[in-house]
Amino acid sequence: MNEQMTLNFTEKEQQPVPESQPVSLRLISFDLRADFGFFRKPDVNDGLQLSYNMLHKPALLGILGAIAGLKGYAQKGQWPEYYKLLKDVPVGIEPLKPYHEKGNFTKTALTYTNTVGYANADGNLIVHENTLRRPAYRVYVLLNKADELQNRLLTRIRNQEAEFVPYLGKNEFTAWWENVAEYDVDQSMPQEKFELKTLFDKRKTIVTKSIDDGYDRFDLFDFSEPKGSYIYFERLPVSFDEQLFQYELIDFAYTDYPLKAPTQLGGLYRLNTSNEYVQLI
Repeated sequence: MNEQMTLNFTEKEQQPVPESQPVSLRLISFDLRADFGFFRKPDVNDGLQLSYNMLHKPALLGILGAIAGLKGYAQKGQWPEYYKLLKDVPVGIEPLKPYHEKGNFTKTALTYTNTVGYANADGNLIVHENTLRRPAYRVYVLLNKADELQNRLLTRIRNQEAEFVPYLGKNEFTAWWENVAEYDVDQSMPQEKFELKTLFDKRKTIVTKSIDDGYDRFDLFDFSEPKGSYIYFERLPVSFDEQLFQYELIDFAYTDYPLKAPTQLGGLYRLNTSNEYVQLI
């Protein structure tokens, strides 16, 4: 794909970085949107194709690669340039309100008919896709300005510029971004209950043993908070198994309940001086 795109929005005033922080690291966020999205699940492929509900890290790396101008898939059995160069960049993903309902985006069934002869020797190929409508996510990316590629990516995100057109899963689902913001790098652990803005990796949660029934259960959420109303779960790709060339899946959760402190949840970053946190993976 060689189409170029330049988006120009007003850049937000940047926050100063305290001298005590690593000045080469910048935590940046932007709101990523599209009219439609489709993040194909590889386990269903018999005329019906399903989409993950949430944007996941491998798909986000493809979008960052398009912004930076990195090459995509070129040859079977070889990893694309963007994945090799960006796979270790920490990212966090937050579904944006009011576009989702308790973590779920509206979906619609689209039907495609391919009448080209070589597509299906037995007749027309009909595919049904469960497509996301108006998906929107706030993306957090921790970039190192000392790295030439990551610094170029940081600059292009700030300026709303992209080398190639980004899209949400399919090239007809063109994506755009806005509301760029930057934060001081701060990994201080919360001392009181706190709001976690992003999806989080369930493997890093505190688990306790119930005296009553002996089963392990989460001791993470503060259910006394009246504004909390849901916990959303989804098993999502986080990387690739580089031997098998397939997704590595882990369980994620997302909630509007505050989380308890102290916590052993890893990869937490505090957003400036607020009591809001993100988890980067």
